[in-house]
Amino acid sequence: MTTETTAESTVPSPGGQPGRNGVPPVPVPPARRRDTGFRFPAPRPPARPTASAPLFLADLLAALPGALVLALAGHHPAILPAALVGAALLLRPHRPPRRTQGVLDELPTVCGRIAATWLTLAAVVAAYHPHHALSARTLAAGCAAHCAAGLAGRGVVHWRRRTALLRRPRAALVVGPAVTAQRVAAAVLRHPRCGVRPVGVVAEHPDGAEGLPVLTTGEEVQRALVQNGVREVLAVHPSVRDQQGPLLRALAESGCAVWELDADSPSYEAPDLLAGFACRRLELGSGRSGGAGKRALDVVVSGVLLLLVSPLLLVCAVALRVSEGPGVVFRQERVGKDGRPFTLLKFRTHRPADAHESATRWSVANERDMPWLCRFLRRSSLDELLQLWNVFRGDMSLVGPRPERPYFVSRFSQKYPGYAARHRMPAGITGLAQVNGLRGDTSIEDRARFDNAYIDNWSLWQDVCILLRTAVALVRPTGS
Repeated sequence: MTTETTAESTVPSPGGQPGRNGVPPVPVPPARRRDTGFRFPAPRPPARPTASAPLFLADLLAALPGALVLALAGHHPAILPAALVGAALLLRPHRPPRRTQGVLDELPTVCGRIAATWLTLAAVVAAYHPHHALSARTLAAGCAAHCAAGLAGRGVVHWRRRTALLRRPRAALVVGPAVTAQRVAAAVLRHPRCGVRPVGVVAEHPDGAEGLPVLTTGEEVQRALVQNGVREVLAVHPSVRDQQGPLLRALAESGCAVWELDADSPSYEAPDLLAGFACRRLELGSGRSGGAGKRALDVVVSGVLLLLVSPLLLVCAVALRVSEGPGVVFRQERVGKDGRPFTLLKFRTHRPADAHESATRWSVANERDMPWLCRFLRRSSLDELLQLWNVFRGDMSLVGPRPERPYFVSRFSQKYPGYAARHRMPAGITGLAQVNGLRGDTSIEDRARFDNAYIDNWSLWQDVCILLRTAVALVRPTGS
């Protein structure tokens, strides 16, 4: 077992016990094992968003002083205050507060929406109850009281949030070139008021940079996520989004908020700031709605096709049994969604020498010593029809990245970082890569790129289009 060492941080750990000199240790990853392959962090439930209930309550209570002004002016004690509170809530800004937002930043917005509320209320009262019209003095007093209470309430909410972040800052990973990432991490640590505490740097090469631990494999990233409860990711270089896109997507789906920071001179308008760096939130997760629709499509289509092609399946099974002997169905372990293994079913068209060959030998689609029936089944893709049962059971989907054996998943994940990100979605019988000609012995890098593009832009209609294109491609089969 590898011995672990530790390094020290410069700010208190979120919720952890202080170490030597009151400073908590930041774990350093264990020695890297190059034979394990590159694996991305496992999905986790998303972090709880910033609670909106305190701001909601502050806005609700802020309307009460204005309602009191109306009551003291002799207006209806219930209807007008209720209308005032309802209008104030309807005009609430629905965008979540920025990371550095304070009450002064909100002053124009808060006062503007409150003034709009009172002017609207005054116009409605004057139109329907002229004898109860609001005087200029009542309007000004009520609006002023409402604004003062609103700003005071929101100020208390923001103060409590800043205090909580200062006491328990959010652990973060910094992704980018090691030297740049260490520089940004050091700057963020010098400003604890921003509420973020970097605990590690994710880079392809350590580059001799000193500072926080440098994580270079998915296993080390996963270890850092678990040990430190990481919920923030800072991408600090323009190239990170392209070069580390699969990793950033995996981190987003592991429950982290991903932020893009401009580590040098600002090159875009900053919607937010972090320790003086321009930053903006990246939406990279693929956890979009429609999963139930995709599963419903899988069940309906696979169920209908199983009924329709059952005579053809029987003919293929009998022909294989007569010509090739027993063992018609071929079962093999493949890797599916989130790296979970499942047993894939096919008609047996090749008999490997042993289990090792079956698990580690690449495609044999072009072998000329195959019997003619087996070659026909492979070239026509009829050997894949049994996978409709995998789809019906839920092991696979009709459309998705093609599943591969664990041996090759480990190899390809190590060589092509984008390959592991394909497992964010259930494996499929066909996919975007396949309908673009990437079948059999073709580029693995290209397959991973097409599969990740499919996942990032998934829609139910895209699945239907791929199924239609697959049906057309079966007219001119090229083998698998």
